[in-house]
Amino acid sequence: MAKLKMNKFTIAALRKDRKFLIEHLQDSSVAELICSKDEAQEGFRKIDLSSRQQVFERHFNYAEKALKILDNAVPEKTSLFASFSGRREIDPDEIGVIAENSGETVDVINDILDYDKVITDNAAEKVRINTSLALLEPWEPLDIPMDMKETGSAGIIIGSLPKLYSDKELAEALAADSDLVFDFDIVSASRDITCIALFVPKEQRSEAETLLRSIGFSYPSVSCDDVPAAEVQALKAKIDALDKESDEALEKIKGYAEYREDIKNVSDYFAIRADKYRVLSTLDHSDHTVIITGYIPEEDRGKLEAICAKLECCVVEFEDAGEDAPVKLKNNAFAEPAQGIVTMYASPGKDDIDPTPVLAFFYYFFFGMMFSDAGYGLLMVLVCAFLIKKFKPEKSMRNNLKLFEYCGISTFIWGLVYGSIFGNAPAVFYNHFTGKDITMADMLPWPILDQKKDAMAILIMSIAFGLVHILAGMACKFYVLWKHGDKKGAVFDVGSWMIVLVGIAVGAAGTKLSDVVKYIGFGMAILGVAMLILTQGRDKKNPIMRLFSGVVSLYDITSYISDLLSYSRLLALGLTTGVMAEVFNLLSEMLGKSIIGIIPMLLVFILGHVINIGLNALGSYVHTMRLQYVEMFSKFYEGGGKQFEPFTLKSKYIRIKEDNKK
Repeated sequence: MAKLKMNKFTIAALRKDRKFLIEHLQDSSVAELICSKDEAQEGFRKIDLSSRQQVFERHFNYAEKALKILDNAVPEKTSLFASFSGRREIDPDEIGVIAENSGETVDVINDILDYDKVITDNAAEKVRINTSLALLEPWEPLDIPMDMKETGSAGIIIGSLPKLYSDKELAEALAADSDLVFDFDIVSASRDITCIALFVPKEQRSEAETLLRSIGFSYPSVSCDDVPAAEVQALKAKIDALDKESDEALEKIKGYAEYREDIKNVSDYFAIRADKYRVLSTLDHSDHTVIITGYIPEEDRGKLEAICAKLECCVVEFEDAGEDAPVKLKNNAFAEPAQGIVTMYASPGKDDIDPTPVLAFFYYFFFGMMFSDAGYGLLMVLVCAFLIKKFKPEKSMRNNLKLFEYCGISTFIWGLVYGSIFGNAPAVFYNHFTGKDITMADMLPWPILDQKKDAMAILIMSIAFGLVHILAGMACKFYVLWKHGDKKGAVFDVGSWMIVLVGIAVGAAGTKLSDVVKYIGFGMAILGVAMLILTQGRDKKNPIMRLFSGVVSLYDITSYISDLLSYSRLLALGLTTGVMAEVFNLLSEMLGKSIIGIIPMLLVFILGHVINIGLNALGSYVHTMRLQYVEMFSKFYEGGGKQFEPFTLKSKYIRIKEDNKK
């Protein structure tokens, strides 16, 4: 239940054994390697293996692209809960089998990419053809080729004018101030364009072109050596041929659906190999030896020694990792699910303790107090337990499910305390079908805290729990300072405030209990205040400034008051959950007692509570996290540590069975 002690290791081995070492370190996932691209130490050199790395990265990219193409063509059928099962588990020996069969799978990948290229190219060609068809559409009635320029005696000019012309208007425009002899045919006309074919004597062609340009004439942007109608039919036939070819290519791609798992396997294999060569490029090599350095938890040293012992000539040395060592946390089954909450904030720094055990208890406790419904809590526990047992998820997902399972247990307990089981559903439906008028307090055989009637009591209780939470954070700070030799800081800077806060709390309680308790509490508070005044300026030589600094330090009481008020959210969110549940119960009850009415009543009940669970579970998750980060961590936790990241198989689809990692 702490940060694991880390060692720095150095392995010296024969150069020929480097791949063996890297592969076994990758399989075992016990060590974080120091992969530096800096200059090698004297007598050694780096070996550039980037070309091999790039080959595997390229194959990986091809495999991923092929999978995407395959998924678009034949979507993979997965269940609603498939994400919980995680990656497929394999034995380490299967990696070798995947490598042996990778050649055949690469051929399949190339075929998929080739067929997809056919489809892509055909789609681009169809765009070009459709553009040509759009341009040819106004010219389709033309019964001569668009490229035709002349006959035996006549010149032919085919093009468009930038507005709508009638036969009369066009004839007048061509005849004005001109002795041009012409005939024309309006092929098509619209509001913005008129397509024409003009016939003139050959000797007047130039004059005709000049006249046409003066009124905005332009030649077509498309041409063809056949009549437009025939060209349109040819282009449409070409589109049909492209569609047929694309359909055939798509069917070919669909036929490779059975290779999906093989492609996933080789994708991971190529990613693993690329990562291996990336690491090899950072190692220090001599002509005959290789040096590998990194970090490993002290408790895993035996695993590393066992790997090295498999080689005839391999030496490993360990030393203290120092302050720059990465951080790995290890906690018991109760606290481990909350490690993700800690690392989401920051890994512990060199002077920090592991806050996970303290955070875990308060996280589960406060989440339950906010969500506060026994029915919701029981659902969380059952669903999480089912998912863990059924799908055997990977460690990270399993921890997340365990986190919500423990939160569900707390929610269930707090729901019983508040007398909330899907809100007041048991009482509402009992009254609805019997005509009686009882409450949850009447139904349950134990005394409950009503979130509406006892709101003030719950608020006081919330602030009291908040005080305990803050004191827990301060106790951690006390321990950290004491552990690092700052005993004065522990006693005077932290202990004094703890005495003040506890004294005020005891004194306040004493006003309701007895004068003795009240005097003891306020006496403690006065003692704490005196300690603060006399010690907070101890670094100053001037006695007046020392005393002044001590008095000014009392202003920090405002921040503690602000922190304590933040715990009112324990009441607020719990009340929100309960009230929303009761509202949905009321809405469902209004739908009547008839058989027809029961169905919509159940639908409203189920849908309403699903909405309530979604909204308030999210709110409880976020606000509980905020209480840990802002109210408790601010008292003692610095963070800033570097998380331990072992050299492992960075795979997307497969994982090595944990029992086989050695």
